[in-house]
Parts: sequence; structure tokens; C-alpha cells
Amino acid sequence: HVQLVESGGGSVQTGGPLRLSCTVNGSIKRGSLCMGWFRQVPGKEREGVAAIDSDGTTNVANSVRGRFTISKDSAKNTLYLQMNSLKAEDTAMYYCAAKISCWSARYPFWGQGTQVTVS
Repeated sequence: HVQLVESGGGSVQTGGPLRLSCTVNGSIKRGSLCMGWFRQVPGKEREGVAAIDSDGTTNVANSVRGRFTISKDSAKNTLYLQMNSLKAEDTAMYYCAAKISCWSARYPFWGQGTQVTVS
């Protein structure tokens, strides 16, 4: 079982930075997880923002490439999303997610979300 807890959301001015964190707890070998950040605006579909494999390979959505960076600190069991040059359209609820089977498109484990508001 995997538990995810996001933090770091808040209100920020356009062009500013924000860093989200996601702490991973559970009884599995956490370094083996593949993880991702997603975001959702009410009334719209959830959007994948960035992902990182167990070997550290990253992938970032075109909409945030060059502005957002995903990383992890295995020693701290924490996933990060560094967001720079934020835009109003980045406003959303941000969720971290994890999966053990990295070949699967499905993420079974989700955090509760943290709100990011850019204005």
C-alpha cells in the first residue's frame, strides 16, 4: 500500500515560481515506484503534467516544458514539481500519483491534491 501527501500549493503571481512536494509513505520499496504529477480544473479532464520513472527518466507535457521540472529525492521519499514562469492557465488542483507497474498507464495511488492559483 502506498500513501501520498502533497504540499506546497498556494497563490502566486503570474511569472512566479512554486514548488510542490509529494511525500511517499508505505511498506513497499519506494525507489521502485514510477510517479507523476497531474492537474485538474473543475469541468475539465485531468491532465498529465510530468512523470518520472524508477530509473529517473522524466517526461514533461508540452504545455509546461521548459517551465516545470519533476524530480525526486529517494532518501527523503519525496517527489517534487518545480514550477517556474507560472501562468494563469496553470491554475488547477495538482495531484501526485504513483504506480508499481511502470509499464501500466494506470496510476493506482493518488494524493489528496494541492491547489495552485496563479493570478
